[in-house]
Amino acid sequence: MDLLSHQQPDNLAIGSNRWTVARAIQAAAKAIDGTFSDKRRSISRPKLLFATSTVDALILMATGAVSFLLIDGEQTSASMISAWCTAIALATTLELRRNWSYSVHALRQPLEQVGKIVKSAVTVFCLAIGASVLVGLPIFSPATGTVWLVSAVILISLTRLFLARLLATLTDTGRLVRRTVIVGGGPDAEHLITTLEGGKHKELSILGVFDDRLDDRSADSIAGYPKLGTIDQLPAFSRNAGVDLVIVTVPMAAEQRLMQILKLLFALPVDIRISALSSNLRLSSNAYTYIGRVPMLALMDRPLTDWDRVIKNIEDRLLGLLLLIIAAPVMAIVALAIRLDSKGPILFKQRRYGFDNELIEVLKFRSMYTDMSDAAAAKLVTKDDPRVTPVGRFIRKTSLDELPQLLNVVKGQMSLVGPRPHATEAKASSDLYQTVVGEYFARHRMKPGVTGWAQINGWRGETDTHEKIQRRVEADLYYIDNWSLPFDLYIIAATPFVLLTGKNAY
Repeated sequence: MDLLSHQQPDNLAIGSNRWTVARAIQAAAKAIDGTFSDKRRSISRPKLLFATSTVDALILMATGAVSFLLIDGEQTSASMISAWCTAIALATTLELRRNWSYSVHALRQPLEQVGKIVKSAVTVFCLAIGASVLVGLPIFSPATGTVWLVSAVILISLTRLFLARLLATLTDTGRLVRRTVIVGGGPDAEHLITTLEGGKHKELSILGVFDDRLDDRSADSIAGYPKLGTIDQLPAFSRNAGVDLVIVTVPMAAEQRLMQILKLLFALPVDIRISALSSNLRLSSNAYTYIGRVPMLALMDRPLTDWDRVIKNIEDRLLGLLLLIIAAPVMAIVALAIRLDSKGPILFKQRRYGFDNELIEVLKFRSMYTDMSDAAAAKLVTKDDPRVTPVGRFIRKTSLDELPQLLNVVKGQMSLVGPRPHATEAKASSDLYQTVVGEYFARHRMKPGVTGWAQINGWRGETDTHEKIQRRVEADLYYIDNWSLPFDLYIIAATPFVLLTGKNAY
């Protein structure tokens, strides 16, 4: 009886703690639901990862400030505390990024996260101390550094444990899953779906199957999932449903059919995998990635990972806003010149293809006479084109007419750097761009940009030949495949020098 009387309060305490944690997770999930949801009410992975890195940085700065104040006291100036806290926080988050800590898949594994946190923090603190000693900068005391390091590691690790539980809850409710479609029907698709569902892998949400075959080899329903249409209908469905992953079950032996499918899927901003579950071909284990227990051949990934999207969004919003402020006086002068030069609105809106072939309204300074404007760009602007106003001729040659697109960047419709958005009826010679270049729509796997790799390499302005649009598309695809932040900064820095030539711009 005494034993029971001693145990009962402990059990009640444990149950109470679990109940508190569960309620905290539910409250956090509800808060995230409103703040981090996209238009389909799925959790935005870039926003989630950005919030995680921000929390890490705040923890490092807070524990650093407290450690300095408690141990070094009045011996350290406020400016030194701020400098060290900022430097350590930035360096540690970058080191965590280098160790692949900021991905949804990594955050689902809290024990591995603790190891990465310890490794990253210790590495940064050791490098900071070593560099300070070599250069002769003032350094924090050993006691301050120890308290700072240990407290930061503990708090960030606890945050990761809580976050892992939170992600599990969001996954179970279908809010943090990869929206997936299967291409190819029959027994191979059924076997794949059954294997995926039989594992513990809950990160996928299978929407259905696409298959061109109309005979009994492709039923209306496969393993309980509906046949959603033919493969030609997949691109439109992908845009509307927000597909993240496409898994192809067509046997690799059917080379011609496989190439036809892949050529169509190449323009989609999604991850594409070929299922090797039913294949007799066995390659090196390093050739495969795995989803659950299913071996996959990784054919193509999104141009930007979740974390890369975070970096590019920050670049666009912050640098875009800064450039907009700097350009404001020039834009005001251009607006006045347009008003004095000819009648009509100062700004011109044109519908163009944006990310994933979605139509957006791109802003430009009006450069043509209002009654001669060509909203669809059905006719190319040529040298000494009578439709262009005197002011318009100057701002087109110097690309000042593009400056209002900084507003599109700040609004999130465009990027500072990317493939230029083309008008819906834009032509090379007399042919639509998409009929000249088969890979044309693959440009739209990334947000369009105000400037781009094609522009600083001379492929801007008039496209009066097939070769010009071909070279422009090749440059755009090269940029998409090789994106990096330094690459973007180089293009931005090079753009003003290219514009000074005015080459090919009328």
